[in-house]
Amino acid sequence: MSAKEAELAIHRKRASMKILVASVFAATLFGATAASAQVGVGVNVGGVGVGVGVGVIAPGPNYYDSYYDGYYGPFNDGYWGDAGAFYYSDGHNWQRDDGRHFQRGEGKGFNHVHGSGIHREH
Repeated sequence: MSAKEAELAIHRKRASMKILVASVFAATLFGATAASAQVGVGVNVGGVGVGVGVGVIAPGPNYYDSYYDGYYGPFNDGYWGDAGAFYYSDGHNWQRDDGRHFQRGEGKGFNHVHGSGIHREH
């Protein structure tokens, strides 16, 4: 193998390694966002809502993020509507939160929840 052939082989290996590193980085980034999950549980105890949320939150539009006190029971899905109201799924239908059991910021007795559905306006 001549010096020129050896140098060409080294350049090919470097290019292959750059592609491999970029592919691993892209796969890792995709896996980190695609493997996200959110579980929310809520109960109503004596007129007081208690909720717990556990999980890894994927980055995304903030109209899916909220803080919930657990009043309506387990959190299924939800989003902030264009007029500022929060809509949550009861498992069958979309309901408007008129009782202010969802809020945009943290608060005592409120846990972070992340909706996964498509933004809808009612």
